[in-house]
Amino acid sequence: QVQLVESGGGLVQAGGSLRLSCAASGRTFVGMGWFRQAPGKERDFVADIGWNTGTTYYADSVKGRFTISRDIAKNTLYLQMNSLKPEDTAVYYCAGDSSLLAVRRGPTYWGQGTEVTVSS
Repeated sequence: QVQLVESGGGLVQAGGSLRLSCAASGRTFVGMGWFRQAPGKERDFVADIGWNTGTTYYADSVKGRFTISRDIAKNTLYLQMNSLKPEDTAVYYCAGDSSLLAVRRGPTYWGQGTEVTVSS
């Protein structure tokens, strides 16, 4: 059974930092990514990473502030979020699939989400 379990969300003041984790079990993905959904809005892409290559790609809204990374030995995905803004408030989801293209088109596997709230 494939599982993606996020953790690390919480309440933080603007300008602060949080680190999200996503533990994967049941399989190893070729591409993994982070998405987020703010209240009343659609789910948006945040960042993705090639599991074997380490190649990363970011949405413009988070470039320079967020860093996606992975620990291959632990089969765990991370999202380091710095200089957080109130507009970063959302439920953050990790996702995985058999290619980066599949992740960007709409990944097959999703975690349950972890909530991030940034206060002004």
